[in-house]
Amino acid sequence: MASFKVTGGRKLSGEITPQGAKNEALQILCAVVLTAEPVTIHNIPNIRDVNQLIDLLGDMGVKIRRLSESSIEFDASQVNIDYLESETYKAKAAALRGSVMLLGPTLARFKKGRIPSPGGDKIGRRRLDTHFAGFIKLGAKFNYSAEDGGFYEVDASHLTGAYMLLDEASVTGTANILMAAVLAKGTTTIYHAACEPYIQQLCKMLNRMGAKISGIGSNLLTIEGVEELKGTEHTMLPDMIEIGSFIGMAAMTQSEITIKNCKIPELGIIPDVFRKLGIKLEFRGDDIYVPAQEHYELENFIDGSMLTISDHPWPGFTPDLLSIILVTAIQAKGTVLIHQKMFESRLFFVDRLIEMGAQIILCDPHRATVVGFDRKQNLKGIRMSSPDIRAGVSLLIAAMSATGTSIIDNIEQIDRGYQNIDTRLNALGAEIVRI
Repeated sequence: MASFKVTGGRKLSGEITPQGAKNEALQILCAVVLTAEPVTIHNIPNIRDVNQLIDLLGDMGVKIRRLSESSIEFDASQVNIDYLESETYKAKAAALRGSVMLLGPTLARFKKGRIPSPGGDKIGRRRLDTHFAGFIKLGAKFNYSAEDGGFYEVDASHLTGAYMLLDEASVTGTANILMAAVLAKGTTTIYHAACEPYIQQLCKMLNRMGAKISGIGSNLLTIEGVEELKGTEHTMLPDMIEIGSFIGMAAMTQSEITIKNCKIPELGIIPDVFRKLGIKLEFRGDDIYVPAQEHYELENFIDGSMLTISDHPWPGFTPDLLSIILVTAIQAKGTVLIHQKMFESRLFFVDRLIEMGAQIILCDPHRATVVGFDRKQNLKGIRMSSPDIRAGVSLLIAAMSATGTSIIDNIEQIDRGYQNIDTRLNALGAEIVRI
């Protein structure tokens, strides 16, 4: 198990380019299984979760030809669907939550799908009911076996379009059902669909492959089934979570940085939420310039009441950035309530921040109140462990702003979502050593 040794108090300066979007990559890479023709994907992030999925696709028989560091051609003309029955598949798929999105493509093209109980972040319950309810609406049969660690199976000789109202606007659920529906017979209507930019990207890619999806960008998607899909070329968006992480990092460490090539129109309200913390941002073309700020003051609501920041389905604020908002508020002037609605274990990392000296009250599993220091005192370095991807980077931000040295263990969690983060930040003036 690797660790980061972080020397705090270093100010950063310079330019940094965000990686390709992790959450988009997991959907897009699964979609290559839908066609027997080559699909070329650009701006693929070099991170643990994505690399594990690429490795899994290769084991399934997908031919992988690397064109550059971030571009790969996939050829799924000779997928070995029997591989899904193997112990190797079980072990690899169970370690990667994103593998659940292989169900839709394999069900659509090969009439069956199989997945072990998936892994991923330990951030509370992340149920899969939405996925399987959608498959059943399309005519699939679902079976769950609790034996041997748990296996989910879906089978369908014929998928038929249907109307469905999702019980939650699940991003992965919407993606999975979409990928099954594009090859179903007839018309599928998905209401209460997720509409994140990553879902929009998937829809646009599938349409270029020959799918007929309308309503892109809304929560009402209509899919007219087609007989087959063709190959295509696709470029992924920059990772909005990494962009938000860099904004928070710059504010906490009083650093002046420029975040390059951000695709700002796709960021939604993310910049506005950071501005509510008092952080100054400047758009320069498609770049975001964050000036060094000695102080930043939290806004209140119009009636003078304390600011609350909570997560919502898109176009609301993404839950993946709430941990970053929380840690950034530690050095703000004012008080904010962070309300994490979606996952009941995601705020438990605040005990490490409290140990570092932060003024945080964990109200319950979903809510934490942060009383900002306004730079009147610093956090102090400690030894801690990264419980999940986003909390791990939040702890890294805290350590970079702290007095003294911190050790962050279990950084494999951070590597799952952030590409060479130590090397890239050290190039800006950070002092992070992988040990």
